[in-house]
Amino acid sequence: MKITLCLGLVSFLFFGCAQEVDVKTLRLGHGLSVDHSVHQAMVYMADRLKEKSGGKMELKVYPSEQLGSERECVELLQFGSLAMTKVSAAVMEGFVDKYRVLGLPYLFESKAHAFKVLDSDVGKEILESGESIWLRGLGFYDSGYRSFYTKERPIDTPGDLSGMKVRVMSSINAINMVKAMGGSPTPISFGELYTALQSGVVDAAENNPPSFYLSRHYEICKFYSIDQHTQVPDVLLISQIIWNELNPEEQQWLQEAANESVEYQRELWDASEQESMDAVKAAGVEINYPDKSPFQQAVESVYEPFKDNEELNSLIQRIKAAS
Repeated sequence: MKITLCLGLVSFLFFGCAQEVDVKTLRLGHGLSVDHSVHQAMVYMADRLKEKSGGKMELKVYPSEQLGSERECVELLQFGSLAMTKVSAAVMEGFVDKYRVLGLPYLFESKAHAFKVLDSDVGKEILESGESIWLRGLGFYDSGYRSFYTKERPIDTPGDLSGMKVRVMSSINAINMVKAMGGSPTPISFGELYTALQSGVVDAAENNPPSFYLSRHYEICKFYSIDQHTQVPDVLLISQIIWNELNPEEQQWLQEAANESVEYQRELWDASEQESMDAVKAAGVEINYPDKSPFQQAVESVYEPFKDNEELNSLIQRIKAAS
């Protein structure tokens, strides 16, 4: 009897361990709310990754800056302390030169033009340009057009920004753009912006409709001027350190899941953008559509520093030629 029990115990321990499946878990941190289309696309990516890998890989998504600000998450990727993150391409300007071109004002003629570029060899080249500093891009999410929202008055011309403290991302392009229009650029993290607007640290900001709505900035800023000055995509990143630890099959599962999440997010974005515009309008926000020509003329100087950089100037010309 004792022998039978012991053999049974040995059999359970051996075969039980043998039947266990090692699950490789990747953590993804980002700064958006759970209502945002990008977060929803990431959850979709997690589901697709689990399905493709047969449960061998899982992705845990941490929204709302739970694991740090955008810049902090990028730095964690470089150390391999965090597997993945989503950041604006504007944030990547401070890490990888080629991302700088994506933040240039009025670079893309349309959304179709932007997608054509981002999904081409040009986009792939930019995504892979950060590998030497341990940052590998997996895809670009749609982040729509960015426009100005203000507390006191609408922006009908660039001159209306004169004297205004305008929150911008930590982006040289964004800083130079607001300066060129006559405003005073003030870099502040997105998580601190509501309080900064409320307390008067800044008078205005600029972002896409879903971010304006989901952040509840419309509670303070009652003027939204749709000048559509930039179309800066969001970038899905993985630590090159973590990527190198995955075998080719695991890399393929993850890249395929990422690609599918990009397609899914772009579908969600259009609906989210319209819903957000309807919601802020219903909340009493005055929406105006200024003539873009004066804004385009005002920011021509932002392109000047790129003319002396052969690599980046060539990249800009390739992007423009793809329209």
